[in-house]
Amino acid sequence: MGARVRSVGPVPDLPTRIPGLLLRELTVEDADAYYALLDHNRAHLGRLGDYQAEVAATPAWVRAHLAEVPDTGLRYGIRLHGELIGRVDLPAVDPPRYGTGYWLDAAHTGAGRATAACAALYEHAARALGATDVFAGVTHGNDRSVALLRRLGFRPVAVFADYTRFRLRLTR
Repeated sequence: MGARVRSVGPVPDLPTRIPGLLLRELTVEDADAYYALLDHNRAHLGRLGDYQAEVAATPAWVRAHLAEVPDTGLRYGIRLHGELIGRVDLPAVDPPRYGTGYWLDAAHTGAGRATAACAALYEHAARALGATDVFAGVTHGNDRSVALLRRLGFRPVAVFADYTRFRLRLTR
């Protein structure tokens, strides 16, 4: 079985509006740093029942997970002055429509970093991928994530038993 080839081409680093905050592709070379970040944030990530695979992560799971190359989506590590502090993803749902997921180290929340990281990724997606829509599901009770999405222009489009789905229409 050969390695999968990314269909969207090389993944560029993405600067954000915050000095020193950069998005860089998250790859298997980041496995040790990503595992340490997950290990440090197990309670933070699982407090609302989300990210259960990450909460239960082992070093082997992280290595295998990061070895999987997204076909047409994007997976970025959020870095502050080179230090990995979180993650933001843009999985292809039905291009030009994409999903999203994001999280930050608990010590780095509340400073606009996740908002800046997501904004940079969605702007890149509109330009480079021709993305027209981004969808996010937010577990009920995750008010900080709802506030982040609203700051970026997302609007609720459906309410389910455990979460609300939000949509951002991108303009190109």
